[in-house]
Amino acid sequence: MSLNALNTATAGLRLTQAQIGIVSQNVANAGTVGYVKRTLDSVTTGPGNSGVATGTVGRALDAAALKQLRLETSGAAYTALNSAVLTQVDKLYGTPGDSNALDGVVNSFASSLQTLAANPSSSAARSGAVTAASSLAAKIGTIASGVQDLRTAMESQLAQDTAKAGSLLTSIADLNTRVQSAGDSASKADLLDRRDQAINALSALMDVQTVGQSDGSVSVFTTTGVTLVDRSNATKLSFDSRGTLSPDATYATDPSKRGVGTITAVIPGGASIDLVASGAVRSGSIAAALEIRDTVLPQAQRQLDDLAAGLSRSMSDKLSTGTAATDGTKSGFDIDLTGLSAGNAVTLTVKDASGIQRNLILMPSYLTPAASASASATDDSGATVVPFTIPPSSASRDPATIVAAISAALGSSFSVSGASGGTASTVRILSNGGGAPTLLAASASVTQATSPTDTQGGSAQLALFVDSGRNNGLYTGSFDGGSQLTGFAQRIAVNPNVSTTTSTLVATSATAASSDSTRPQALYDALTKTQRTFSSSSGIGGINAPTTSTVSGFAQSIIASQGAAASSAQDLDEGQSVALATAQSRFSTQSGVNIDEEMSKLIELQTAYTANARVLTAARDMLDTLLRI
Repeated sequence: MSLNALNTATAGLRLTQAQIGIVSQNVANAGTVGYVKRTLDSVTTGPGNSGVATGTVGRALDAAALKQLRLETSGAAYTALNSAVLTQVDKLYGTPGDSNALDGVVNSFASSLQTLAANPSSSAARSGAVTAASSLAAKIGTIASGVQDLRTAMESQLAQDTAKAGSLLTSIADLNTRVQSAGDSASKADLLDRRDQAINALSALMDVQTVGQSDGSVSVFTTTGVTLVDRSNATKLSFDSRGTLSPDATYATDPSKRGVGTITAVIPGGASIDLVASGAVRSGSIAAALEIRDTVLPQAQRQLDDLAAGLSRSMSDKLSTGTAATDGTKSGFDIDLTGLSAGNAVTLTVKDASGIQRNLILMPSYLTPAASASASATDDSGATVVPFTIPPSSASRDPATIVAAISAALGSSFSVSGASGGTASTVRILSNGGGAPTLLAASASVTQATSPTDTQGGSAQLALFVDSGRNNGLYTGSFDGGSQLTGFAQRIAVNPNVSTTTSTLVATSATAASSDSTRPQALYDALTKTQRTFSSSSGIGGINAPTTSTVSGFAQSIIASQGAAASSAQDLDEGQSVALATAQSRFSTQSGVNIDEEMSKLIELQTAYTANARVLTAARDMLDTLLRI
């Protein structure tokens, strides 16, 4: 009996010593990132479970808390990057009300035109208007360049994050192999800590989920189901960075049309997946960078492009509204298209037999066949665009040619002819009735100048701004050679013919009086009073229909929109930060080291050790007594 007691007490001492070692390890690693509290199981041994032995070292891991922690980590990384970038975008516009902010520069330009209208013969007022126009064009360009710089930064971050994710996947696969071959439970626990920490780091880059395997390894997937790690095999990730991005650099599934980088995953087994095209990554910093690069910042660029285009065309274009016309049972509109140029869209609002209302946009082009035009790059992203060809030379662009081109483009549902009683370039467009769509309205924005040097053609409109990226040519919204709208914010500039001859700000013709305020007043009204249509693609005023605003009002709307977006992103990030902190606290409570608990456990173990030692002493004394007999 004393021998059994001696053996049991000795085993108890060994177990207690091992448990004290675990407590010591927990306390020493209380501040170690990724360390999960260790436990040590005891195992009963001997006849009738009369003995005890040291079991395996385990981890006090709360799997549910860990899963939630990874979910919130992905969300926090996503909202943090989104908030940071939108805050930077908002700063590009300046502080509202500041003279150097976008709204301040717009107001200064409007004020300069108002001053010029009041003093048209003043050379100082003319110079002031040119300076203000140049400052506005430069401000729009600076903001747009800043937007593209941020897109380039996202491209760079995607390259870095993809490389980091690939390295983590390799590390996880390697740790899987080491876990499978671990010789003792203590070493295995250390490896599991390292593996969990690697997966946690991966969750900051992309949304992941894990599945434990019977051999101790873990398989990792995106939440959409793409395999990232399969036991000891890691998916290979690559990113084909395109360096500096331009406004027309966009994502496309066709590599020949894609102007930005994409993430390619070669999964175990050899299959290749475009993670961007498949939408496989939905959270984390990678998802945020993709959305910012491909959606958020391009929309900010579009807003600036629309502002630049609206500013330029408000100065140079005449808004033509159709006048109701009939011919027997046919009805439609007469519309003046004098000076029609490539890109000067003619918008027809129609209602089909089912009662659905939509816009047909007739898009003139100098090319044969006519350049294709995307509705998203027009004033109505939901419209049907009908391209047609007109002569490139204004001299050969006679009314009959325009009529024939529009008639061919519209087809048999409409009758197109020259309108009697109007100008030579007034076109009559009538619905043929029956099953043909009913015409509800017709409008066009027509550039009045034939070239940048045509500054005194008799019209109140003036080509004050030009496209510096197209040899200082007129901005007409053309699609010949690609969308002229895309990136125009970076290219808008004051017409050199105006800046060198400021009298053209006033003189509509060579014989016009220098005191005539008609043109400067018209330019001021075009900026601050005339309502223009801006596409829903800009995200201003909704996403389903175009918005109507003055140019100056549209600038204010952009500033308000970006400010609201930045504020909303900050609020969302703050909320997500709270969610992450809660998840971290829960995980720490369940799986982390609590010093007070460990100290309490240490006292218990000290007591147990003392008790086992007393049993050992008693058993030894009994054995000594027995031996002395």
